[in-house]
Amino acid sequence: MSESIIDVVDIAKSELRFLRQVLGDAGENAWERLLEWFIDDWFRLEVFGLEHVPAEGPAVLVANHSGAWGLDAFVMQKALLRSLRRPLQVLAAPFVFHLPVLGPYAARKGAVPIDLRAGMQRLADGELIAVFPEGVSGLEKPFRERYRLQPFNPGFAVAALHTGAPIVPVAVIGAEESSPRMGELPALARFLGLPSFPLTSFFPLPAKWLITIGEPIAPPARPRGAGARSAAARRLAEEVQVVVQDMVVRERGRRDALVR
Repeated sequence: MSESIIDVVDIAKSELRFLRQVLGDAGENAWERLLEWFIDDWFRLEVFGLEHVPAEGPAVLVANHSGAWGLDAFVMQKALLRSLRRPLQVLAAPFVFHLPVLGPYAARKGAVPIDLRAGMQRLADGELIAVFPEGVSGLEKPFRERYRLQPFNPGFAVAALHTGAPIVPVAVIGAEESSPRMGELPALARFLGLPSFPLTSFFPLPAKWLITIGEPIAPPARPRGAGARSAAARRLAEEVQVVVQDMVVRERGRRDALVR
């Protein structure tokens, strides 16, 4: 009798795993179709400067992070994978991979958890990676501070100095208006185990999006000594932030002119 019960339990567990996989696959496929619709019809995304992405060899795409939901990472990855003839790995916060549907989808499309050593190894292997060095701070700023970049984490600069990989600045315009952050719901964030949960429109608004890729920035020679390398990484991160901020201001004006 006990063996029969164990058999039933094992079968139930197997069926539950299968059901979760089916539902997960269906959810990921639905999200991909929705993302394509966002890009082509809802956001009317235009991408400029693809010629600045190296066709081969290592490079770090460095983009601003904005909009309450963080859709810019998904949109940028999907849009660039359509156009580039090489894989693109986006470095994402660990909590992203625990999100239902979105986490498995991101991993399947090449996103990887943020890890400095792993990032340096990927660059050493000649891969193309993308980072959003503002982190969640870029998503948590209120709408009145839209398009004002938050301080860049210098990890990408450390990796570029270590490997000699060029840094490719990227400006993403449109996410701020699609998901304007009007406040914060900390109790819900704690309940869901997330770093934050925004008060914003549940469904993204139909703002016009632009993604503009700038000319690559060659990192300086790697200095000797840990202190000198740390200072050089901070300077490089600050310089890249200035470049991206200038691009954001310029491309925001360009986008606004297109929709008048």
